[in-house]
Amino acid sequence: MEAAVTFQGVSKKFKDFAVEDLTFTIPKGYVTGFIGANGAGKSTTIKLLLQLIDQDQGTIQVLDMDYSKHELDIKERIGFVFDENVFYEDLTVQQMKRFIAKSYKQWDEALFQEYVIKFNLPLKRKIKKLSKGMKMKTALAFALSHHADLLIMDEPTSGLDPVMRRDLLDMFQEIMQDEEKTIFFSTHITTDLERIADFILFMDEGKLLLDCPLHEINEQYGLVKGANELLDNDTKKEFVSIRQSKLGFEALTKDVERAKELFGDEVIIENVGLEEMMYFFKKGVSA
Repeated sequence: MEAAVTFQGVSKKFKDFAVEDLTFTIPKGYVTGFIGANGAGKSTTIKLLLQLIDQDQGTIQVLDMDYSKHELDIKERIGFVFDENVFYEDLTVQQMKRFIAKSYKQWDEALFQEYVIKFNLPLKRKIKKLSKGMKMKTALAFALSHHADLLIMDEPTSGLDPVMRRDLLDMFQEIMQDEEKTIFFSTHITTDLERIADFILFMDEGKLLLDCPLHEINEQYGLVKGANELLDNDTKKEFVSIRQSKLGFEALTKDVERAKELFGDEVIIENVGLEEMMYFFKKGVSA
């Protein structure tokens, strides 16, 4: 599978935090979801990917190019949509467009005008007067109108109402009909990723804990529920982490078939969502 992005042994240390030995790929032509609690290192990783900060060690390849030799070429082919506004708020959408268009050799004015109509963008309105959802649509139009191959989205649906979130997710799915484009989607709203993601990266305290296709999580991981009497020193080792109460236990397994083999009909095994998986992974790591 061809990679859009490759991190190999990437680390970055700060005074009170570090991301350590990040090794992963973002497959070309797919949506990769990036999850983790606040402070996990997601924003730092995205800044490294965008070369807004330099790594202390390791290598980063983007679209088969190295930043040290091809920084301008890489950034020409990247589009970004961030939760926080990164545009000049006192400019109108039209004025901001003129500023951005000059930065890209591949700017396609006809394509931008298509998105103006599609998203109903108010060209004469100042950016600071736009709703959050309209700011997201504006950022997406800017990102797509220079034919970006890699779209990096940092919490793009955060703070939006359910209808606007659904509209944006539908737009992302339309974008992915072009199998040449790649989306890297950081969010804490795991249900969004369960709708559109193909792969999941899960980060905690600066380290990558999980890197796999979403369908493998659905097939291999499960939430096992049963009586406390079923747990002993050996069976406990079968789980990522366990939550116990007087009523019994809940535990995350990485191997549903193994759990069925061990416990049979004495337990209930349920599908596990990304949010629950994050909880149990973090509980296991911090225990």
